[in-house]
Amino acid sequence: MPQSADKVLDHTKLFHEPEYKQMLENKRAKYENATPAPQVTEILDWTKSWDYREKNLAREALVVNPAKACQPLGAVFAAAGYEGTMSFVHGSQGCVAYYRSHLSRHFKEPASAVSSSMTEDAAVFGGLVNMVDGLANTYALYEPKMIAVSTTCMAEVIGDDLNSFILQAKDKESVPADFDVPFAHTPAFVGSHVDGYDNMQKGILGHFWKDAKRKENQSINIIPGFDGYAVGNIRELNRMLDAMGVSYTVLSDVSDVYDTPSDGQFRMYDGGTRLDAAKKAVNAKATVSMQEYCTRKTLELCEKVGQQTAAFHYPMGVGGTDDFLVKISELSGKAIPDSLTLERGRLVDAMADSQAYLHGKTYAIYGDPDFVYAMARFVMETGGEPTHCLATNGSKEWKEQMEALLASSPFGKGCQVWAGKDLWHLRSILATEPTDLLIGNSYGKYLERDLGIPLIRLTFPIFDRHHHHRFPTWGYQGGLNVLVKILDTVLDKLDTDTGTLGETDISFDLTR
Repeated sequence: MPQSADKVLDHTKLFHEPEYKQMLENKRAKYENATPAPQVTEILDWTKSWDYREKNLAREALVVNPAKACQPLGAVFAAAGYEGTMSFVHGSQGCVAYYRSHLSRHFKEPASAVSSSMTEDAAVFGGLVNMVDGLANTYALYEPKMIAVSTTCMAEVIGDDLNSFILQAKDKESVPADFDVPFAHTPAFVGSHVDGYDNMQKGILGHFWKDAKRKENQSINIIPGFDGYAVGNIRELNRMLDAMGVSYTVLSDVSDVYDTPSDGQFRMYDGGTRLDAAKKAVNAKATVSMQEYCTRKTLELCEKVGQQTAAFHYPMGVGGTDDFLVKISELSGKAIPDSLTLERGRLVDAMADSQAYLHGKTYAIYGDPDFVYAMARFVMETGGEPTHCLATNGSKEWKEQMEALLASSPFGKGCQVWAGKDLWHLRSILATEPTDLLIGNSYGKYLERDLGIPLIRLTFPIFDRHHHHRFPTWGYQGGLNVLVKILDTVLDKLDTDTGTLGETDISFDLTR
């Protein structure tokens, strides 16, 4: 065999060794009864045609590779941003394993969450016993300061009442009567992870703010929303707000949770919004959401207690950051400092320096509604042309907002907005109307391979590249990072297209 203790091959090389090639060939011949290669090629070619596209876009009863995840994932993410908080998902173990693996694969950090481990008997008789035992075990084993409860499909289908179950568990002394156990119903079969994030934020804040006597101060609450770049973005957000001298509280701060150091100490809980700060946040003058579609119900709660609210679409680039800082200045009475104005000018200068390589480039952009909006806006600032904008969890209202944004710039003319479509739809769209570049998450690498359109990874999840989340995409500095990623992809493609010795290398330029 080609592999031994002294010679350990990565799987990408191992399965190309002769022994494995022969093994796989024998398997195909004996068991798979594969369709002949010419027929496979013929069908693949047809799936890239306009005829197939029309059939694919007319599809209603099937979703193939949606660009979204389910509600409980967003709930687990939101809860992780609070001090000493353990997520308790009322449902099966397999579901929770998915949430943990999804987050840990993206952030390259442990993602703690527990399950009530519901099985067939709980599906028939209800999960109260699982809740009672599970809360007791969680409290005893993991010593959290708060347990945040959410649900999966199983618990929602049978109608388990979280509020009642938690009260009964406290009666049975699973946890102390005054222990914080906020909850949110997060049915995975409707909505997406952004809705789960919203429901859990509302559940936690509603728990702390219930019956509170509000005494308004000048502080501003900031809700980041579900964000794969949260480590870098929240730290960049803190830096900008500190530079302005604003009094603020970030609600669900995961920046340290998903970026713990390797120093010999395991941190099950690290950082996060302090629970006493979350309680006092009811007194804030205003609550500002960095992502509107992640916080609609939460902002309604904030308005109900008497706070001003404002919502943005993932502030990125010049215009998005301008709008955010101007609003913060208006709410806080603090001026935007010269240091941030200089950063703005540097971003504009960088965009101007590289304009010749970005002007007229066409893009397909997919992801969460707020991200797609922000990305399209920034692309147009660079002179690029968003051609296809897709959000599987995008609503009719989101589509109207996108169309208004695109109509505001000559670079948005002709862009098609695809709300509710998935990545298999996008494959047909790009096969028939290709673009220069593709922006989204790691799942787009299959589109890149299939259609030859370079992929720029800029949103959750990113599994096949490391540490992107440590660098911001928000603010002027984040906009510069995004600009560089786009430019590197454009210039790498230029090198590839001009890199054949003696054939295409006439313009294989050293200086660009």
